Amino acid sequence: MTHLRQMMLEELERRNYSAGTTQRYLRFVERFAQHFGKSPDKLGPDHIRTYQAYLLKVRKLDPGTVENHVAALRFLFILTLGRHEFRQFLPYPKTRRKLPKILSREEVARLIDASSGLFERTLLMVLYGTGMRRSEVARLKIADIDSQRMVIHVVNGKGGKDRDLPLSPKLLETLRAYWRWLKPRTYLFPSRMHRASEQPITDKIVRRACSEAARRAGIRKTVTPHLVRHASAYYTTFQSSLILKAIGLGRTESAEVDGHHAGQLLSLAVLEAASGPFCR
Repeated sequence: MTHLRQMMLEELERRNYSAGTTQRYLRFVERFAQHFGKSPDKLGPDHIRTYQAYLLKVRKLDPGTVENHVAALRFLFILTLGRHEFRQFLPYPKTRRKLPKILSREEVARLIDASSGLFERTLLMVLYGTGMRRSEVARLKIADIDSQRMVIHVVNGKGGKDRDLPLSPKLLETLRAYWRWLKPRTYLFPSRMHRASEQPITDKIVRRACSEAARRAGIRKTVTPHLVRHASAYYTTFQSSLILKAIGLGRTESAEVDGHHAGQLLSLAVLEAASGPFCR
């Protein structure tokens, strides 16, 4: 590891950036240096201007992706090297706001019905029923399911923030059946690659579950966890009767709420008694 890379890593760590952001920033700076064959601290405004044009015009990256490259270079030059004058040479590219692609109501139902088994079905239902990010679903723990308050705790989500999401009776019913079948100890979705010490699945497993279910369902769109997240926000907001019936979301469960207000906003149902950790 070079001295400059170590400096940037320490600066990222002391500011408590997430592991994902840290790896991404270091990778983008490394690509910048490789492009010119020089250490980044030997490069100046002309190199930055040329590189940004290269990313947009030659590699034809989306402006949103180029924003991430710019953010990494800003962190390097301004926060790590203290070259505050470089801010003016690192503008964020203008982005065009697009409406997100949305799965139709029928496609969401077909996606869930096309799951290969209870593991994948439960994963897709959690993903859609809560609108969680794929990394949050992958790291979800048994202890994060609070059936007393009918919420799912998201711990250390994006930006290191915790939040509570509503848990529908239908989703809880599926979670209980899933637990009785697999009996995971710590993580809701444990990896099959680590038998001795239970570890969570990776983000790639969540992405693969979406794409394979979409293929079996005959959905031609590129279905990603983020697209399912968009559908969750869209249809729970507009109260789609078909999808709400399919996974059991109620009228008060269409929005993300914090823990302080969760009890006031959720309409709690009387749940059937069942064994397992979701009966607290």
